[in-house]
Amino acid sequence: MSHYRLYPAYKDSGIEWIGEVPEHWKVISIKYLEGNGANVVQTGPFGAQLHAEDYVDEGVPLILIRNVGDMRIDDTNIPKVSYADAERLSIYRLREGDIIFSRVGSIGRIALCTERENGWIISGQMLRLRITNSFVNKEFITYAFRSSSLLTYIELQSVGSTRESINTEILRNMPLPIPGIIEQKIIADFLDRQTARIDALITKKTRFIELLKEKRQAFITHAVTKGLNPNVKMKDSGVEWIGEVPEHWSIVPLKIIAEIVNGATPDSKNTAYWDGDIAWYTPADIDNTVIKPLSIPQRQITEAGLASCSARLTPAGSIVISTRAPVGSIGVTTTISTTNQGCRSITPVPGMPSMLLASILAAARSELAQRSNGTTFQELSAESLRALRIPLPPIDERLSISSALDRQTARIDHIIEKTQRSIDLLRERRSALITAAVTGKIDLRGSL
Repeated sequence: MSHYRLYPAYKDSGIEWIGEVPEHWKVISIKYLEGNGANVVQTGPFGAQLHAEDYVDEGVPLILIRNVGDMRIDDTNIPKVSYADAERLSIYRLREGDIIFSRVGSIGRIALCTERENGWIISGQMLRLRITNSFVNKEFITYAFRSSSLLTYIELQSVGSTRESINTEILRNMPLPIPGIIEQKIIADFLDRQTARIDALITKKTRFIELLKEKRQAFITHAVTKGLNPNVKMKDSGVEWIGEVPEHWSIVPLKIIAEIVNGATPDSKNTAYWDGDIAWYTPADIDNTVIKPLSIPQRQITEAGLASCSARLTPAGSIVISTRAPVGSIGVTTTISTTNQGCRSITPVPGMPSMLLASILAAARSELAQRSNGTTFQELSAESLRALRIPLPPIDERLSISSALDRQTARIDHIIEKTQRSIDLLRERRSALITAAVTGKIDLRGSL
């Protein structure tokens, strides 16, 4: 921020988390925005007013927290209510220019409603701020809600015993540093330009990461099904997901080259079974995009917990695969461990590198998904996993393929990590710029 100038004079805001503000700015509560111009509606319909079965395929969109992105509304997978219900719940309908704010869970998600969202309905997860006078720039207020200072205030003021939440009074009493209307617009326009530029860079870099991941998976799939020699003679594997393989390779069921072990869960109410030294993995502990060595799981069990259920220990270097919600997340253990029933452990025979077998399973994800079944959730049975037919190169070739996979994936992963760090820095810069602008830490009056 060093290249932006400061205001000529500052004064103490009287509020610790805001600090100093420009001398001519005011610090006022939301409820005092130009008299009675600000109106807050606490929640939308929920509870007895609206149930999940009231959602329909065609109707009026109902905005949930998941549909509120970074200052905009994402209509992907947005639920809808019938036109009759929407009419009955008309008090919760939005107008262009309304500001909506998440009040529970992911507190602080905010969006400024556009003409497109006219008539949509807020859910019980949202607060609505409707400013009806011409002395406040709504874009400036929306950015102000995105400042780290105000988000800190919200976190400090949030209430609730089971999860964080805010209510109408907290929002109404929120102090806001604010300049005159012309300066508000200057700041909002500046932030529109700068955040759009930063967002474009983030989008470009995010797409680059997606392409790298696609390249990574394509290399893995080719290496484990076609090998490394482009001139080798091929044959039909007889397995649809594999296609052709080198003529000297074998096709075998997974059970031939690995032991597959089911997981289990000790009694969750017995404290003697938990917080021990045994790593106990669940699907939540496994990355669902790339194969990684597994770190310490969220929960660990004791020897007594292990003995109390049908879970079994497997050695370091075993593959853990999620076989329920979702199917096909894969990791490799670095220590002796066990799993819950949502995973299975796969211990390869000597001479079968763990990362190679894990890569073969990653290439078979679509096949594994097709083998899954269930009415409540999809699950891959141990029998189906054991019967999975996979390509198997000779032992010396397994080692060379495994080494090539290690080298190539490490190179791509390094680029992905470096790119992700640059995205994180851009997001930090974006947040810092918004905070500095809306709290008067930089003077933007000459930025037109």
